[in-house]
Amino acid sequence: MELSLNRLLFFAVLSFLVSGFGFSEEKIHVMRQGETIYSIARSYGVSPQEMLTLNKISDARTVQVGARLRIPGSGNSSSVTITTPRQSYDEYRVERNDTLFSLARRFGISLPELLEMNGFAPNYVLKAGEKIRVPAQGLAAQLPALGQPSGITGNTAPTRLDPSIRWPIKAKEISYITGKLYGVQVTGERQEEVKSLTGGTVVTAGPFRGFGRVAIVQTEGGYLYVYGGCETLSVKEGDKITSGTELGKLGIDTKSAKSQLFFFVFRGNTPIDPAKAPRA
Repeated sequence: MELSLNRLLFFAVLSFLVSGFGFSEEKIHVMRQGETIYSIARSYGVSPQEMLTLNKISDARTVQVGARLRIPGSGNSSSVTITTPRQSYDEYRVERNDTLFSLARRFGISLPELLEMNGFAPNYVLKAGEKIRVPAQGLAAQLPALGQPSGITGNTAPTRLDPSIRWPIKAKEISYITGKLYGVQVTGERQEEVKSLTGGTVVTAGPFRGFGRVAIVQTEGGYLYVYGGCETLSVKEGDKITSGTELGKLGIDTKSAKSQLFFFVFRGNTPIDPAKAPRA
């Protein structure tokens, strides 16, 4: 089955918002190359802040490969299990001009990991149309997507702009996106600066199939602000930012051939009308 946004959405709350269940044994995760506090937390279904608090870490960027990290909600007994999260996969249909290197970068893993995941030799050449294994990680895996937000009617036609509302880019045109994932798509100029509407912590920064490069900012009050459609990013996971910080540069959406920002806001597991979301 091809990588499916709707399928990934089904697991969204489990992957980001749901805290860990209690276990009789405490679990310890040994940090590996390429991992972050935020990616580890999502893998275990706990919040990054819980991980930081439990392990008495003030700055996630200081954690080194090989660090032993306690997993929240896994018990506090003398019995300890050293573990790594169970990896899940999706199938991706190879497109023309795809390479193993480009797909590894797109899905946020190393080339050796992608080769091992599929049992490929280092000199393996992909064929258009074949299906390969990729990590079950995408934009939707970071987000809750339950319920219809107030103020969004299902209209995907351009919406009249309210000049009093500040957007991440200078909006030429705005359309609501509806379905399993609610938000807006904002048309601007290629290479335009995409600026955060709030302060907060960058909990995700990287490429996601169908959305270009994406930055997700978590704020006080339980809000998640999602900025997709970037060609390049100026921030990384763990960065503390302020309102107006440049998150990246706007790219071109391959489907519409326009420079479009995909913008979503959530509070808890409830989508919020981006036009009504708090601005700093």
